Amino acid sequence: MCAGVSYVSHRHVSGWVIMNALIVFLAQYLLYFILAAAAVIWLFVPRQDKVDLAAQVIVSLVIVFVLIKLAGAIHTDPRPFVADPLIKPLFVHGADNGFPSDHTAVAATVALLVMMYSRWVGVALLVASLVLGASRMAAHVHHGQDIVAALLIAVLAVGIASVTWRRVRPRLPRRLTGQASI
Repeated sequence: MCAGVSYVSHRHVSGWVIMNALIVFLAQYLLYFILAAAAVIWLFVPRQDKVDLAAQVIVSLVIVFVLIKLAGAIHTDPRPFVADPLIKPLFVHGADNGFPSDHTAVAATVALLVMMYSRWVGVALLVASLVLGASRMAAHVHHGQDIVAALLIAVLAVGIASVTWRRVRPRLPRRLTGQASI
């Protein structure tokens, strides 16, 4: 028997270890990939759309953070590892209110905004946002209701920002909105 094969068989890594590492990676870092993808999309949209997208991102994220704080003040949902001490989170996390999921709300907000300018990339980012939420549940730092509430908050924030921007944009000077002068 070859020494290399024996070495590999004795060093077998459990599938659960790999799965847990993947869950932790997605739960903690997928948001950054979503944000980076949105930034790349922003670089390739026309100038007028850059201003629109940037303004809607800023307004949406402000609304998201206000709604997250409001929702958290109205409803308390102890994280799974707080509610049941037998459950251990896959990574160190504070024992604060888990409602709603900040990560999922921000990721879904960005995905929905990107969807307005690049449908298929936005859909892919929205799927990634769902994967992010599912991985945070699998990591035992959120319940399903935290993820659902985050998605609803994202939809509401993007809707409010979009309507607001459509009403405010025509009143702004053309040089601020990126429109060519006539």
